[in-house]
Amino acid sequence: MNRQFLKRSFLEYAGLVAVLMLLVAFFSVNSENFFRTATLITIANQIPDLTFLAVGMTLVLIIGGIDLSVGSVLALCSAVLGVLMVRWNWPLPIAILACMGTGALCGLISGGISIKFGIPSFIVTLGMLEMARGGTKWITDSQTLYIGSRIESFGEPLPGISLSAAFLTALACVVIGQFVLTQTVFGRYLIAIGTNEEAVRMSGIRSQPYSIAVFVISGIMCGLAGLAQTSRLASADPNAAIGIELSAIAACVIGGTSLMGGRGSVISSFIGVLIIAVLQTGLAQIGVSDANKQIITGAVIIVAVLLDAARIRWSNVRSNS
Repeated sequence: MNRQFLKRSFLEYAGLVAVLMLLVAFFSVNSENFFRTATLITIANQIPDLTFLAVGMTLVLIIGGIDLSVGSVLALCSAVLGVLMVRWNWPLPIAILACMGTGALCGLISGGISIKFGIPSFIVTLGMLEMARGGTKWITDSQTLYIGSRIESFGEPLPGISLSAAFLTALACVVIGQFVLTQTVFGRYLIAIGTNEEAVRMSGIRSQPYSIAVFVISGIMCGLAGLAQTSRLASADPNAAIGIELSAIAACVIGGTSLMGGRGSVISSFIGVLIIAVLQTGLAQIGVSDANKQIITGAVIIVAVLLDAARIRWSNVRSNS
């Protein structure tokens, strides 16, 4: 069993890495500036916010849910951070805790309503998306708050390695998330809930606390993503991260996380983030317009969903044969 699992995991990771390498090779051939250290470092330092969101989204998708509010919650967390530092002059550590606490509270509200009342998370988080975006514009008066150098250190490249603390923190979250998912009882329960929640209940396990905890974790990841984006821009923009939830879902699906629940990998989702980042940067460098970039990125997402559906169908055929 373990040998088969390792073989399947290796093939899955190898396939994703192969796609990533093919994209890097294609853009390197077609753009003389792509395969350079500066470009690759820039890509790495621009993806922490999406990486944080993908970690949380992976766990939500695994239990059979979805969180459409992550972009708006990110913006709200960023706005809270900006208001506390600019208008109230709070010290950075306390403002960061408030930022992450805001994300956790949003996740608790979404998860609590969805799980306790049996309402599809799609609907609840769609409502949270609107509420969080409205709250962001309300507390900022729809104005960008410029924080400046007090917040930039988290997103700036560190001396000697050229990678930001935000990227290293996001990488640590990927490793921790994968460990929790594969090596802990909590992670095994999440997979079981996504596979067959009724069976989990019949075995005497209360699934609700675990499912709500996943939404809280997703909210905390939104707080970290808000911190990363605010530090990179040195400001809190009320219109930030519009549509980033689609990129987070796309990264997870490209990485093989099932939209039906029960299967997923945080590391694979991270590779999905890299694929999206390389695709967008490469298309920009070879002169593809924004409209065509959206079309191509959308097509990649559709292909990934179709492959996921085909994989589920193939697995069902094999299990029934």
